[in-house]
This record gives sequence, structure tokens and C-alpha cells, in this order.
Amino acid sequence: MVSRRDMLKLASLFTAAGSLPLLQACQRQQASQPDAPLRIGYLPITDATPLLVAHSQGLFQAEGLNVEQPRLFRSWAQLVEAFISGQVNLVHLLTPMTVWARYGSESPLKVLMWNHMAGSALTVLPDVNTVADLGGKTVAIPFWYSIHNVVLQHLLREGGLEVTEKDPGPKQVKLTVMAPSDMVAALAAKSIAGFIVAEPFNAAAELQGVGKVLRFTGDVWRDHACCVTVAHAADVEQRPEWMQKVANAMVKAQLWSREHRPEVAQLLSADGAGKYTPHPLPVLQKVLAPDAADLQQYVQSGAIRHPDWRQNRIDFQPYPFPSYTSELVKLLQQTHIAGEHRWLAKLDPQQVAQDLVDERFVRQAIENTQSQQLFGLPADYRRTETIVA
Repeated sequence: MVSRRDMLKLASLFTAAGSLPLLQACQRQQASQPDAPLRIGYLPITDATPLLVAHSQGLFQAEGLNVEQPRLFRSWAQLVEAFISGQVNLVHLLTPMTVWARYGSESPLKVLMWNHMAGSALTVLPDVNTVADLGGKTVAIPFWYSIHNVVLQHLLREGGLEVTEKDPGPKQVKLTVMAPSDMVAALAAKSIAGFIVAEPFNAAAELQGVGKVLRFTGDVWRDHACCVTVAHAADVEQRPEWMQKVANAMVKAQLWSREHRPEVAQLLSADGAGKYTPHPLPVLQKVLAPDAADLQQYVQSGAIRHPDWRQNRIDFQPYPFPSYTSELVKLLQQTHIAGEHRWLAKLDPQQVAQDLVDERFVRQAIENTQSQQLFGLPADYRRTETIVA
């Protein structure tokens, strides 16, 4: 019921009528406080890593920014409401969620950069060995507008399975929206056969012995973004110097995170100084600083079919490739999504890639830190998307 309430609340927020009072509140806040301090909102998942690292390591302050203590939210609905109303002005959101917010409700937001790459997986009961084994079963997703839903439905289509929201037939898989914090317990109780979600819930299921990783999403869509860093369009337009400082700090945070993975796990853990998340250190270590033996185990099980891609379980690279945004819109138009979404079919993928994302600040930040090669970025900042089953 909590997930259903969140879904209904988000559905209301992402309509012109539902978001209008919040947008008006945001406009009043921006008018009364044009030089507002940096106010970060986040969910307690590894997706928030760069935001939390930049705060904990004083990288925002080093840029001369006045920054408040990051605010933890317990659901996407709470986070989105706080952002649209102006309570916070920098957040991480699921990439498809930004498409919905921008074009479903016409919320004035801009994607600044990628927050992280990969960092998600399809975790299943121990007796599920292939995607085909999910026929007739129920799988939980965190949200309809998520990379998790997009990748899962791609895998199901390739496996000859259809998606339903009702009791599934033998060649169907029922999808249900569930809060990530409830997924491990639901899998343990066998009320679902699997879930696809961001870390560290997949690692938690493994360490508790209630599930196994069937596929990593990054092994399906190579080096895909999951969450992106999002700001208000008004800040982008009216405070460009401020926004550049934010981008500088975030790029430095991603560089630091790549080089200090064990420290990041400690920092984010329930025992860390910042107590940014409720997760125990061993769970975060399995995601951010796994044992070398894990890779071979996942290759043998088939959770990783492309070891030659040399991907980490979660990785950090800030540049928002236009090809990714364009391909995401195309896939969203092929994906089953609950609720009213006629606006989605009208979108031009390439136009969305140009309009939704403002790459100026992150590109300048990459050049400021001379980190293009460190992030493995092509000289022309272009790439071809690779999506397999």
C-alpha cells in the first residue's frame, strides 16, 4: 500500500494540474531567495554516492558554495515533491522519471550530468536460472519510469515473455511496483520471484542468502546511466556561475569515488561519520569494493556475459551522452507503463536529448579537471549504444 500511495502521489505530481501548486511555491521561493544555498535531496541508495561524497569531502565548500546538510527522503514521491516545490534544489532522479517530469507535467527541470553508471541488477529466487523461468511469476520493479523497468522488459521480450499487471499466464510475467526497502523481505517470503532495482538491495539479498543475481543491468545495456543529477531550470538560467561550481564539485566527487571505493562504502554506511544510509558496511562493500573472486563467480553463473566490457558493479562517469537519452526515449515508447502516457508517443527522441539535458556545465567541469581520459571519454564525446539480451 505504501508503494501504491507513492505511485498515485507521483502520478498526481507529474500532471500539469497536480504540479501547479508546487511549481508556484517553488517560484515564490526562488523570487524571495535568489541566492539560496545548495540544498540536496537524496534517497538512501548507492545512486546518491556523488552527491554525498561531494558534501562529505567538502568539495562544494571548496568551490565557494554555501551548502546545507543533505536531506534524506524515504520515497521517490517525497523526493520529487520536495524538488518541484523548491525545498531542495539538487537531486538524483531515475533518468526515465526526468522524461516524465519534463514532458508529462512540464516541470521546468534540467539534467546536468549522469550521477552513476550501472549499479542495478535483476535478483531472483535461488531456483530461477533463466529469464524464461520467470514465466507465470511476479517480479517487482521500483517504478514504471525507471531504467529497471526498461531493461527488464527488454530481457522479457527477448525471452519470449509478455508483461501483465494481472495474474500471469505461463508466458507472462506480472510486474508490481514495490518500495526497494521491501523487496528483499518479499523475496525471502517468496511473494515475488524476483526484483530489479538499484544497489545495495541486490547485494543484501545475496548476503542474506535469499536470492541471487540473474543479470546485472550494465551487462545488458553497456555503461548505462541509472540516476542523473537534476536541477531547476531557473537556477540553470539565472545562476550559471553557481551551477558551474556545483558541476565542478560533482565531477571531482565522481573522480574521488572511483579512486576511493572502500572509503566510499565506509562513508555511506550506517556506521559512517555522516550516517548517510542505513545499510551495513559489508553490503556496501560488496557493491563498491567487491572481492576479486566475485567477477569469476558471476561470469560462471551467467550474471555477467560480457566480462570483456570490464565494468564495475557500480561506476562513475558524469558526461550525459545524447545517444543514451535518445535511445532511452525510444525504448520507453516500447515499454509497458501503467497510467496515462499518451504524451510519450509524441516525443522526438533526438529533440528530447537536446532539450532535457544541459551538458555545458559538466563538459566545462571535465575540462577544468582535465579528466576526459580519466573517465575514458571519447575525444568527440560521442558513442554508440550497446544493448543485448
